[in-house]
Amino acid sequence: MSNKFYITTAIAYTNAPPHIGFALELVQADVLARLHGLRGEKRFFLTGTDEHGRKNMQAAQGAGKKPEEFVDEMAGRFEKLARALNVSNDDFIRTSDQDRHWPGVVQFWKQLQESGDLYKAQYEGLYCSGCEAFKKQSDLEDGMCPDHGKVPDRVKEENWFFRLSKYQKELTRIIGADELRIVPDTRKNEVLSFIAQGLEDVSFSRPRRDLPWGVPVPGDDAQTIYVWADALVNYLTGIGYGHGPGDRVQGTERFETFWPADIHVIGKDILRFHAVIWPAMLLSARLTLPKILLVHGHILSAGKKMSKTIGNVVDPFAIVEKYGVDAVRYFLLKEIPTTADGDFTEDRFLEVYTSSLANNLGNLVGRIAALGKDQEITVQAGQDIQEVAKRAWAEYEAAFAALRLDEALGAVDKFVGFGNEFVERTKPWEGEHNLHGALPQLAWMLGNIAWMLAPLLPETARKIFDQLGIDPGDTALWEGESIKMKKGASLFPRF
Repeated sequence: MSNKFYITTAIAYTNAPPHIGFALELVQADVLARLHGLRGEKRFFLTGTDEHGRKNMQAAQGAGKKPEEFVDEMAGRFEKLARALNVSNDDFIRTSDQDRHWPGVVQFWKQLQESGDLYKAQYEGLYCSGCEAFKKQSDLEDGMCPDHGKVPDRVKEENWFFRLSKYQKELTRIIGADELRIVPDTRKNEVLSFIAQGLEDVSFSRPRRDLPWGVPVPGDDAQTIYVWADALVNYLTGIGYGHGPGDRVQGTERFETFWPADIHVIGKDILRFHAVIWPAMLLSARLTLPKILLVHGHILSAGKKMSKTIGNVVDPFAIVEKYGVDAVRYFLLKEIPTTADGDFTEDRFLEVYTSSLANNLGNLVGRIAALGKDQEITVQAGQDIQEVAKRAWAEYEAAFAALRLDEALGAVDKFVGFGNEFVERTKPWEGEHNLHGALPQLAWMLGNIAWMLAPLLPETARKIFDQLGIDPGDTALWEGESIKMKKGASLFPRF
């Protein structure tokens, strides 16, 4: 189906409450899902939680709870975060769901077996429970995992292995040719460099005596499927894979409609799992590969990694409650580069809020609504304004085509700035002549701004449409139509 769009976030690990980094990923994916929906495409947006593995089991033990109870509570928090951020996900998949997720994991495992890509062997190596992955000595810094600052455990055990090495040549070709496109190019080059070092087969199970929390290996109850071999399959099970009307049927009508994924939105720390292991798994299972991996960076605080020890962790719920959902969405989309690291402090947030939202966008909407309150306006725009709008739309569309959400919002900001300059130039408050000359053009500009904001700041767009008295579903430029404006509450009150 060509007129479809399937986008996913990585599923969030439930060993700790939601943080601002996952809020970034949710919002980025939501913008793209909304954009494609507004274009009339049949869209599906999946997010969810990764609930198996040693980290989750240990976190539950630390909280004095059963794993089921602990992950239920944490999954609820992540679902609440999606609602708080006005995220329009179509479904929420949980890997502990034995009805929805487990059958697909079992079916996928069997497909890997049919391809001859699973075998059992003894293994001794270094295992980082923070990464839920085995590490090479060369991966470590001063003997410790660079991501978690801990010495990995040395383990010796018999596990099932996946023949990742078998797919080295094919992965190099696929990624090099952008059949699996990795955005940005720096991440693509990073993956190709990693593959060129030589791929080794990877452990795909753990002894069940050590890890009872997870999906049992089919036909081998003494083993638990490796958490990543389980978790990655969510992109399939979330759209019905494993629930077809027969053993050889891959999935439901939804699966047949939406797979392959158009975009996986992920963080840079899990790039290798998604760009190397996941496509190799799909090749083995003879399934189509996703089209794009959109890789975002990390959010730092004053240049430092967020940490409970330092006390600089940002609670996304608190910041949304204080400043409003679209203020948070704006900062995450505009101030955090889409594919690079960014910085978040409340001082910087307030600075951006005041300059870009209260003084720029909020000011323009407030001025136009006050001038046009209760007036019948025939919407129209002069040639110069139409040219500015045309350039703004072109910049906006080009940014989205390049998956640069920060630049798309930047195009809107520039158009808003032009609107404020137009108000200052035309002085609509100085007499009826100026007012009637400027107001129809300002209303036209505001309608365009609202449509541009619809996928980015949907609540703000809705409020602008409401003040204009127009239907947001009417995407025509409505030149010559009559509207009656009304003044609403300030979009972004000053703090």
